[in-house]
Amino acid sequence: MSPIATLAPDQLLEEKIRARTAQIAIIGIGYVGLPLAAAFAQVGFPTVGYDLDTAKVDAINRGVSYIPDVETELVSKLVAEKTLRASTNDSVLEDADVIFICVPTPFDRMKAPDLGMVRDASKTIAKHLRAGQLVILQSTTYPGTTEEFVLPILETSGLKAGRDFYLAFSPERIDPGNQEWSAHNMPKVLGGLDPRSTELARELLVTLTPQVHLVSTPRAAEMTKLLENIFRSVNIALVNELALLCERMDINIWEVIDAAKTKPFGFMPFYPGAGVGGHCIPVDPYYLSWKAREFDFFTKFIELAAEVNQSMPFHVVSLITDAVNRDGKAMDGAKVLVLGVAFKRDIDDARNSPAERVIELLLARRAEVSFHDPYVEHFHIGDTVFHRAPRVLKGSALTPDTVRAADVVVIITGHRNVDYGMVLANAKRVVDTTSVTAALPHNENVVRLGALSPTRPIDLGAPSAV
Repeated sequence: MSPIATLAPDQLLEEKIRARTAQIAIIGIGYVGLPLAAAFAQVGFPTVGYDLDTAKVDAINRGVSYIPDVETELVSKLVAEKTLRASTNDSVLEDADVIFICVPTPFDRMKAPDLGMVRDASKTIAKHLRAGQLVILQSTTYPGTTEEFVLPILETSGLKAGRDFYLAFSPERIDPGNQEWSAHNMPKVLGGLDPRSTELARELLVTLTPQVHLVSTPRAAEMTKLLENIFRSVNIALVNELALLCERMDINIWEVIDAAKTKPFGFMPFYPGAGVGGHCIPVDPYYLSWKAREFDFFTKFIELAAEVNQSMPFHVVSLITDAVNRDGKAMDGAKVLVLGVAFKRDIDDARNSPAERVIELLLARRAEVSFHDPYVEHFHIGDTVFHRAPRVLKGSALTPDTVRAADVVVIITGHRNVDYGMVLANAKRVVDTTSVTAALPHNENVVRLGALSPTRPIDLGAPSAV
């Protein structure tokens, strides 16, 4: 009998990880799961992505990427080398040595956590769970989810965590469009259910990056992820509120931020905008606020920040209304062209974009809305209290004619590959929520969020665009 055959299940898993023969399964191959799957496949682990979306699975198996951060050339290479594949059949979990849960964790209409996809993933794992497997939850969630929610479901298999299988939480830190930090080099935070779970998960994660920071529990790791995003939410809310004050005081907030960030310590620049978007910042504060109420604790500071950020689309619509009114027109029937619906510049991810609420509020005022985004062809709105019927808008081409046809152009996301000079040369009115037009010659028809009134220009040099 070979020495390998006599090893305990956890020892066998450890040997497989060190030899990079451990089979990795990723449940959910979206913006988080696909980069993670590609990263493990690149360093030699046989990796399978499991997803119910047949379009995603078929694309991967054809060697095609549907996420800009993962190049098709890389996916094609990994598929050809047979280190990466995808499947809609959950039986692939039976042969996996390590299973990552990378499914979305949205909130419901009342801003309460919706862990439906985590629950379904955990139940699917439980059907196939065997001794020696390691399960790592990566989906952002409230502290306690791994131990109070995922663990009991996995143990319906009859296996005991920490003895038969191993469980940990390591938060995803994907930043769409970030070329410097990716799944290959992003420092990891890790909290295992028990010391052996932590040890095995660390052994795996250091194959991607040597920077694996261990915390005492899954709860601490879950809270770490929330802190990271709530930190951003609170600071964005602060600068959003100051932007509103600066408008009243006739001070350019962008100029102020540029000046403040010359300080080499004690300051980090954040920028105002039409709101916050993506899957993390608009969602995560509510996960913690919901959980905190279990402890008779009310996160007033966090909820105030969310309130400020969620008020920004309403303020932007007010700026748009004022711009239209200057030409003696009403919002009813006004033609509004929205530039940029992705939640962040130079990416195709439109999840929870502030453009969604801005457009819904404009439609409620009976405006005629169109949009252009070089990265987003179709944009989903509605199914909310602001616009009851779900609706899919198709993007328009950006030409001098389409710009001239609009009563006002609204820049929500300042993509770098848009010709803003052409826009300013042809637009009747422009509302810029990003200051992306600040580097262009002064134009009295442009109103910038948080900036000086266009009727009182001050030439102090253009602040940096964001």
